[in-house]
Amino acid sequence: MSSFANLKRNKSSFEKLTKAIEATTQSNPEAGSKDDTRFWQPEVDKAGNGMAVIRFLPAPAVDGDDALPWIRVFSHGFQGPGGWLIDNCLTTLNEKCPVCEHNNTLWNSGIEDNKNVARKQKRKLSYIANILVISDPSNKQNEGTIRLFKFGKKIFDKITEAMNPEFDDEKAINPFDLWEGANFKLKIRNVEGYRNYDKSEFADQSALYDGDDAKLEELWKKEHGLKEFTEKKHFKSYEMLKARLDKVLGFDGAAMAPRSKAADSVVSFKEEDTSVLDGAQAADEDLDYFKSLAEKE
Repeated sequence: MSSFANLKRNKSSFEKLTKAIEATTQSNPEAGSKDDTRFWQPEVDKAGNGMAVIRFLPAPAVDGDDALPWIRVFSHGFQGPGGWLIDNCLTTLNEKCPVCEHNNTLWNSGIEDNKNVARKQKRKLSYIANILVISDPSNKQNEGTIRLFKFGKKIFDKITEAMNPEFDDEKAINPFDLWEGANFKLKIRNVEGYRNYDKSEFADQSALYDGDDAKLEELWKKEHGLKEFTEKKHFKSYEMLKARLDKVLGFDGAAMAPRSKAADSVVSFKEEDTSVLDGAQAADEDLDYFKSLAEKE
C-alpha cells in the first residue's frame, strides 16, 4: 500500500504517467458488467445525448506506489456460426492469444474478405480507472460516489491531450491529480448511430474538496483496486480459449487455413490493432447482452 504523503509530494511529477502514456500509445477481465455495482456508466436520453461531470482519481492506495491510475484491458466479442465468443484477450497479460493468432492468419492471407473478418473479430481496447462522480443529472444518487469507469480510446485520447497539449500556450495538467487536476465534462452525442465523445473536455484546474488533505486522503483510501482485473483467474487458458474459438467458428478441432497465401507482405494484425474503431464504445456496452446469449448455449 502506498502512502498519502508520497502521493502529495509527487503530485506535480508527470514523468511516470507520461512514460506510461507513451508506452500505451506505442504498443484483463471482462469488466463493467451491469451486475458489478462498482462500475459507473453515464445514461443518455432517447436521442442518444447525455452529459456528466467526473473526476479521474490517482492510483488507489491498495495497489501500491508503483501502480498507474488506469489499467488497460483487451477483450474479444463477436459471433460466428457456432455462437458468441465473449472473452478476455490473453494479450492483456502479454501472453499469446489464439484469437489474435487466427486474426493474424486471416490478415496475412492477402485476401480482402479475410481482412474484413479479422476486423470484425479484432481485440477491443478498454481502460478502467477510479473516478469521483461530480454530476450525474440522470442519477443524482451517484453524485459524490467513488466508482470504477470503463472507457475506450477516445476518452483516453482526451487524457493524453491534457497531459501533452499540442500548443505552447496550453498548460499540461495531470488529470489524475487531487490538487492540480481538473474535472472532466463528459459530453455524449449520437453520431451515425454510435456514441460520440468528441465534445468532451477538461474544465479548469481545481483542487478537490478545496485541497482539504484529510478529506482527500479519506477519498484516496476508498478507491477500488485495479490490479485484480489482470489476475490470472479471470482469463481462460490458451487451450480453453482455442477450443471456444473453434466451436464459435464451426471448426472441428482443425486449424483454419486462409483462403489464399497470396500475400506480398506480412502484417501483424495484433500490432496494427492498438486502437478502437469509432463507435466501439457503444458496442462495448452491448457485450453484457451478448455474453448472456453465449452463456445460454
